[in-house]
Amino acid sequence: MQVTNSEARFTINVKEGVVELEGTESFVDRHLEKFEEIFKMAVKEAITHGLEQNIALKAQPAQAALPQELQQEVPDAVEQQAQPKGGNGKHTPRQAVTIHPIPVDLKANESKVGLREFYAEKKPANHYEKAAVFAHYLMKFNKQQEVKFGEILSCYEEVNEKKPSIVDIVKNSVRYKGWLEQGSEKYATRLTISGENFVKFDLPASGEKIVQATFG
Repeated sequence: MQVTNSEARFTINVKEGVVELEGTESFVDRHLEKFEEIFKMAVKEAITHGLEQNIALKAQPAQAALPQELQQEVPDAVEQQAQPKGGNGKHTPRQAVTIHPIPVDLKANESKVGLREFYAEKKPANHYEKAAVFAHYLMKFNKQQEVKFGEILSCYEEVNEKKPSIVDIVKNSVRYKGWLEQGSEKYATRLTISGENFVKFDLPASGEKIVQATFG
């Protein structure tokens, strides 16, 4: 920018950072400070304008700089990166399984003892023993071929006991105790011969005996 009059001339070159002021000594002394302030403001404005342009360029999606055929591949690549690595499920967090109680007849009648009475006589000491007792009751007294996990939870409610993670209890009982085995459905189980013998002969731990039903 250049300004002239009969008395003086001054030039400001923001790009090169140069300011020139020509005139009489009294004029220069009188206006130098003012021109310096004008120059600083001009430089500041130029820098601000340059930064805004730079930010606007950076804000543009990187995809816009790609060839057309590569732009179509970017979403797929991003989606693949979001998938768990390995593909074998080892690093995928296990989702919690929610099992709800399933209504089942647990009351005493003329042909069977009630679950509460059977449970009180057997006195199971832990969840593995309780699951075996409940499966025994449902298969022996209710004549069921297998037991659903939700039915076992109903047994817990019937005897007013705190419910465990029934999936883990059945899985560990199958693996370590051998009292239960996998049923025909994913969340179903059956009492094994070992489990039947345990409930029938080893419970209660004090050696008390109760009347047992038979399959059939």
